[in-house]
Amino acid sequence: MPIRHFRIFLGASILSVMLMGCNTGEKVDFASEVRPILNKHCITCHGGVKKSGGISFLFEEEALAEGESGKRAIVPGNANASEFIRRLHEDDPELRMPYEKPALNQEEIDLLERWINQGAEWGKHWAYSPPQEVTVPQAEQEAGFLPEYSDFIQNDIDHFIMARLEENELSPNAPAPKSIIARRLAFDLTGLPPKAIWFDAYTQGEMEYETLVDSLLAQPSFGEKWASWWLDLARYADSKGYEKDQGRTMWKYRDWVIKALNENMPYDQFTTEQLAGDLLPDPSMDQLIATAFHRNTMNNDEGGTEDEEFRVASVLDRVNTTFQVWQSTTMECVQCHSHTYDPFRHEEYYNMMAFFNNAMDEDTPHEDPVLKFYSEDDQKTLNEIFQWNLKYGNQEVADQFNKFLMYNEPFYQVHHAKNFVNGELADTKYLSLWPNGSCYYDDIYTQGSPNLYFKYWANDNGTVMTLRKDNDTGEVLARFNIDKTPREIIRKVSFAQVQDSIRLFFEAENPTLPQQTGTSFISWFAFLPDLPGEGQPGHDQIQKKFLDLLNTVTPTVPIMIENPDYMTRTTRVFERGNWLTLADTVTPVTPAILNPWKQEWPKNRLGLAQWLVSKENPLTARTLVNRVWHQLFGNGFVASLEDMGSQSEPPSHPALLDWLSLRLMNENEWQLKSLIKDIVMSGTYRQSSEGNPTLHQIDPENRLYARGPRLRLTAEQVRDQALAVSGLLSSKMYGPSVMPPQPDGVWQTVYSSETWVESKGEDRYRRGLYTYIKRTSPYPSFMSFDASSREVCTIRRTVTNTPLQALVTLNDPVYLEAAHQLAIDMKKAENIESAIARGYEKAVFRELSPDKKQALSELYEESLATFKMDAKAMDDFLGTDDAELAALTVVANAIMNLDEFITKS
Repeated sequence: MPIRHFRIFLGASILSVMLMGCNTGEKVDFASEVRPILNKHCITCHGGVKKSGGISFLFEEEALAEGESGKRAIVPGNANASEFIRRLHEDDPELRMPYEKPALNQEEIDLLERWINQGAEWGKHWAYSPPQEVTVPQAEQEAGFLPEYSDFIQNDIDHFIMARLEENELSPNAPAPKSIIARRLAFDLTGLPPKAIWFDAYTQGEMEYETLVDSLLAQPSFGEKWASWWLDLARYADSKGYEKDQGRTMWKYRDWVIKALNENMPYDQFTTEQLAGDLLPDPSMDQLIATAFHRNTMNNDEGGTEDEEFRVASVLDRVNTTFQVWQSTTMECVQCHSHTYDPFRHEEYYNMMAFFNNAMDEDTPHEDPVLKFYSEDDQKTLNEIFQWNLKYGNQEVADQFNKFLMYNEPFYQVHHAKNFVNGELADTKYLSLWPNGSCYYDDIYTQGSPNLYFKYWANDNGTVMTLRKDNDTGEVLARFNIDKTPREIIRKVSFAQVQDSIRLFFEAENPTLPQQTGTSFISWFAFLPDLPGEGQPGHDQIQKKFLDLLNTVTPTVPIMIENPDYMTRTTRVFERGNWLTLADTVTPVTPAILNPWKQEWPKNRLGLAQWLVSKENPLTARTLVNRVWHQLFGNGFVASLEDMGSQSEPPSHPALLDWLSLRLMNENEWQLKSLIKDIVMSGTYRQSSEGNPTLHQIDPENRLYARGPRLRLTAEQVRDQALAVSGLLSSKMYGPSVMPPQPDGVWQTVYSSETWVESKGEDRYRRGLYTYIKRTSPYPSFMSFDASSREVCTIRRTVTNTPLQALVTLNDPVYLEAAHQLAIDMKKAENIESAIARGYEKAVFRELSPDKKQALSELYEESLATFKMDAKAMDDFLGTDDAELAALTVVANAIMNLDEFITKS
């Protein structure tokens, strides 16, 4: 070979080796190594909000495309040809990236170069790929545990935890004493202290731990405890929110949640019934009640508001809440632009909105549609009407009349009126035509029905209402008189049959009334066929019973009902999130980054629920496992419970998260109780919660779980425990919310006569779960202990420790009454020392230490001396003349303020 050719060959070979060297070494992982750099340094200018230079690093196809300069930011396989890399090396501050920010360090640049030279493989964030089968690790030290750690491995969970502890050269804590475990377990499973019979049996070795777990899981109080957690997610409250914040009857939904949890309803069914129970075949009353999950959205009754604006606000809230609750995904920002950090496009938000946009509710004062709950006698009448329609009509007709009796749908809301002449929407809600008044409604489809039903009230007699086709000279479709009514009623009038969609023109005449006086006030109108069986004996009686039943006032609960096809709404993209600026029309579609849509799923809320609980969905099971683990330990595997996106912290135990998720779906068949049992049966859960300086230095937040959980009790649990240990707590379940004692003057209600009426009898002592929640004025002591106002979905409560909390437990009448009752029990002891020990052990389930006994005894003596010297102070405190009882009440109150009382350890 000639020397010149040899040199060319050698140079080419060296260059080839050099280029190959760029591709050697460990493969760069996009999700864990590249994405964090892009999110930290680049996304703010080149992401979902801004696309400076026409470049975005959020989506692969946009990152690999040409920018506005005509150059490609990333050329896979060639970092030197990538404009992205060249800009990172620029010296000119006007050209160097990131612009006007500190330059990337050399290590970061080298990693990005290696990634591009290796082909710039994009890859998904870990959370967007379904969980894969996981092998349970075997801890290296398992066979050589010291005696105090020999009981740590109780199930497969502990192998995962032990493996991480070994990586960090840590050992697990010894098991907690049985008394501590019994109290911890009871609070975690039922939200209450353990019953004495079970506590004694377990601590004395007469009951196995698993038996105790099963017994607690079977308690009705299990559903109450875990319902409190779910109702935060569901933003459940007893009022509508916004300025008026008037009362709302939602407790039937709360009771449904408790029952579903106690029955161990599989989570996929639990999900489906709440999101789409109304769309299931022949839905039951319970399945309809379940849909109130998405009727917990706030409703604005203030005069002058635009109903459509707040209807849209509710729909947007449903999109955001669904993704927060089931997908650990923050979708709020996608309303205005593509997600800043995660691959969710702006248009996809409105694809999701299309699933929810066809619900019938429209932000009206009556909160229609509402499910009616008839009395036993009325239910018999309803069944009689159903059987009549089935006999003389068919199943379709029977169902149509039955649904109209159950929730008065479908109907047309009157706030869509147009072109008022001598009329208005009274309070922006009710159709009110004045004398010689008129308006019209577009796109009214009567289905050829010969009957118009409408809900209204009137203050005067003598009004003639005429309904015409198209305009004031059109065909008369109905004409009827309206006279004064005692209350709002539903009425039926004859209507000319029309087959096509029409413009329906309303006009009112009443020469006896002055101008600008409402002739009537109409809430809605609807169309129904004739009751079948005309001419048959009993037909007129059935017709009367039908109308009487429609006008029966019943308890109700707002529910979700889908519009029929002829009332389907069109969904359009909001430009920059503004509901008044509409862009392209969209249809129901789920985000492309997540699991694919199956053709057999309907394009509605039912299909969406099926998509969410599909075993191919990467987030639903992980989200539930993460949040249940958080409920028990105070930490989630993913610290950011709200978000598993690319900006979240990596999971502390990714393999265990996936193992539990797969086990939940496949082996436990989505059963929440089975998941909880798996966790509490572990040695990890049963560890002592005691820490030490070394552990605090290495793992201050207990993310490695080298000790058991130590957490302050929730707001409801603090109160429930005080009532329970004093013997005051009522076991009554379900029913309307109650109003336990609270300080006077807290509840300031506008626009209505609603007041806080203190409950009597056992309702005064019911669990916190049943306390009335007014969004603008929540129960004060609960707010002091970080409860939610329930205005929006709350994924986690912020846990604080403030002096105000001590003021509550020392002075709130609930805690004083509980302390007094505990003191009455304490006084049954033989002497004061025994009385104090009795109260302490009953409250915290552990023996009283000598130093605490001395401190509490001194408190008793000081209090006794004070009360003996000042009878008035004793009377003001308790209204009693028993100084010993008053002093014991002070001691009991102090016990209820101890850290070990308000903490689960």
